[in-house]
Amino acid sequence: MTANRVSYTLDSSLQSVNMAEETAQMLAAKAGFDEDNCLRISMAVREAAVNAVLHGNAYDPKKKMTVAFENTGQALIITISDQGKGLDLAKVPDPTTPENLLKQSGRGIFLMRSFMDEVRVRQLAPGTEITLVKNVSGSAAHHKEASK
Repeated sequence: MTANRVSYTLDSSLQSVNMAEETAQMLAAKAGFDEDNCLRISMAVREAAVNAVLHGNAYDPKKKMTVAFENTGQALIITISDQGKGLDLAKVPDPTTPENLLKQSGRGIFLMRSFMDEVRVRQLAPGTEITLVKNVSGSAAHHKEASK
């Protein structure tokens, strides 16, 4: 299968977060992921998009979020970037420690890492780029081959 890539530049809004999540769900299903993995992928994308819009861009209408989806045949790669002040991973509290268990925020990076095979964070000037990778397992790869 040849690689397919699509990219969107979106406003810093909840509507953009929803669009990114819905697109992730659709492309994950198209890539052959089962329902559980489609939900995991779309939830990871939602967390990254919320971080970009809320924490990165602070809902600033002048700042944009970019979302790119790429299906390489071996993996679904989603890249989300913002134009904010940047993210220092060392300052992100561990949501599994007792003092953070009941906090309502701070679980985004943790969830992304739980749901995806790889999560990379890169500082931009300005902003942050998060790359989410979900490898196509044997069953998804077989499903894609069977549907050709």
